[in-house]
Amino acid sequence: MAYINPSPGVSASQVVLKVELQGTTGWSTALTLPALQDITMNAANDVFTWTQLDNGNKLQVPTTATNSLSMNCVLDDATFFGTTITSVSAADTAAAQGVFGLSRNKTYIKFSLKFLENASADRYISGVGYITGLAPKISADQPVWVSPITITISGGYTVATSES
Repeated sequence: MAYINPSPGVSASQVVLKVELQGTTGWSTALTLPALQDITMNAANDVFTWTQLDNGNKLQVPTTATNSLSMNCVLDDATFFGTTITSVSAADTAAAQGVFGLSRNKTYIKFSLKFLENASADRYISGVGYITGLAPKISADQPVWVSPITITISGGYTVATSES
């Protein structure tokens, strides 16, 4: 079994998250989210439960899933506000809008999470959705801006050996 080691300074194993506008080809204008503190991949299948008069047990069938990525990120100016601070157009690049602009503009994005970096076994988890759940915070005990970020996924996850 190979372990995923996202430790800082370990060059062969890094977790990398990129976001880009849905519908674009390639990742040339993608926004790479630096300084991730943690990331949680949620894949929650719903289950419909019912009872019947002829059965003493509850019956269940799986239904649609609710998927999301949740993370905490140390924010920097360019990542949070984008390269074009006045960007109010959802047509601007992901890098121009920044995390705040992508959320504010309700921009439909695609994402690629590099799960494991290894020349023989790269793994990418990708999908599409919206950035939500921003809540930047700073305090005397935490003198840098940190924010939770959620990507609410529309549809399911795709697993591949290259960015798609």
